[in-house]
Amino acid sequence: MSTPSLEIHPLSPARLPDFLHFFDGEAFVDNPRWSFCYCQCFYEDHTRIVWKDRTAGQNRAAACERVADGRMQGYLAYVDGRVAGWCNAAPRRLIRALDDEPIADADEVGAIICFLVAPPYRGRGVSTALLAAACEGLRAQGLRIAEANPRPNAATPADNHFGPLSMYLAAGFTVHRTDSDGSVFVRKVL
Repeated sequence: MSTPSLEIHPLSPARLPDFLHFFDGEAFVDNPRWSFCYCQCFYEDHTRIVWKDRTAGQNRAAACERVADGRMQGYLAYVDGRVAGWCNAAPRRLIRALDDEPIADADEVGAIICFLVAPPYRGRGVSTALLAAACEGLRAQGLRIAEANPRPNAATPADNHFGPLSMYLAAGFTVHRTDSDGSVFVRKVL
């Protein structure tokens, strides 16, 4: 039996059809209530839109527009040529939902927002490979820090969409702060 090949590629206009195919199908087979997102939640300014009123069509169209003009970034994981996972990682200035949580060094920070791995590929290192690619991609853009907000008490794969704390710690991230709700912010100097 051969070992599956894992490749990571940045999201680009040329890879948009792969992203859409993944989000239109396998991405949310075990969490269909989030299938309308197309990873747009954090790119939206929530002072201007009502997220719960957004439709899948609106979010899909927004993803297409953002990818076309470089306002959406992330990484696709391919196993044997098929998309198996996604990581949303971009300069913090593009992540408009974080505007209400200002930080002094925002222009130096890359935000790692979401991980989505199709069920058959979970537990096989896909998220770890996506995290490594995200950190390298953020560093290549001149960002100095990678930041994420994992939930240590995540009970389901959906709850764990920010990525597991243990993965970040193993990759050299350290806890930057802990919020009153128990969530943590981790950072890594790139």
